[in-house]
Amino acid sequence: MPLMPDLTLLPWHEVRDPAEVDAALCWRPPEGWLASLPNLRLVHSLGAGVDHILADKDYPAAVPLVRLVDPYMTQAMTEYVTFQVLRLHLGTPAYDRQQRAGRWEPHVPPRAAHRRVGILGLGELGAAAAAALVALGFDVAGWSRTAKALPGVACFAGGEALGEFLARTEILVCLLPLTAATDGILSAEAFARMPRGAGIINVGRGRHLVEADLLSALEAGQLSEAVLDVFPTEPLPAGHPFWTHDRIVVTPHVAALTNPETASLIVAENLRRLAAGGSWPDRVDLASGY
Repeated sequence: MPLMPDLTLLPWHEVRDPAEVDAALCWRPPEGWLASLPNLRLVHSLGAGVDHILADKDYPAAVPLVRLVDPYMTQAMTEYVTFQVLRLHLGTPAYDRQQRAGRWEPHVPPRAAHRRVGILGLGELGAAAAAALVALGFDVAGWSRTAKALPGVACFAGGEALGEFLARTEILVCLLPLTAATDGILSAEAFARMPRGAGIINVGRGRHLVEADLLSALEAGQLSEAVLDVFPTEPLPAGHPFWTHDRIVVTPHVAALTNPETASLIVAENLRRLAAGGSWPDRVDLASGY
């Protein structure tokens, strides 16, 4: 049964009269297309991020932008982050290499309470991942642009606290939104501040990472492992050095896929809010980009 039977949904290229469109559900709309809709009243992202929409220099600033906040996606991201943190904590990548080389070299990892995990970004997804890692007994810290308070998490805020946060982080998880301030934040400067042999997990955006700096840090031993789910160009191009690097795990942007069954309920509710006058708890601040 349709969630909103009176609603007309059309693919963007089938719109005949732009004046009839009052809401756009989108991921990567053609540049300038949103600005061509004179009666547009809402833009709804079909993912947790909105950088792909705000990249349009002609975005109509007066039109509210709402991001998708879906408990299913939050759970999926939490599962992915927890799994990858445990892999790095337990040394599973090293055992994978040992198996390929036919070596038997067991080692004892530290207790979870002695493993310092840091979450870059304490929004909906970052806070949920941090809570799950706290529940597993890890020593968890988090960094965000503005001050947060989360149970069991040492919270750092602002640019002046980033260095201190990185210095205590052995496994770093990036869950930041992509903004001008966070573009390239995973760089040689950041890696140098971390303990030698640290690992990183990037599930934010590909442009958070300076790829050449990662390769150099791995080669020098400053970083020991990297797990990457997001890339500046997707799919990751054939022949890219990440594909065959034995200290990099590549996954194809699957940490928190949009699930049509659950996302449709969220979108329908936000469209009802539009019909009722428009008020959305997950409206994006266009100035900050999230």
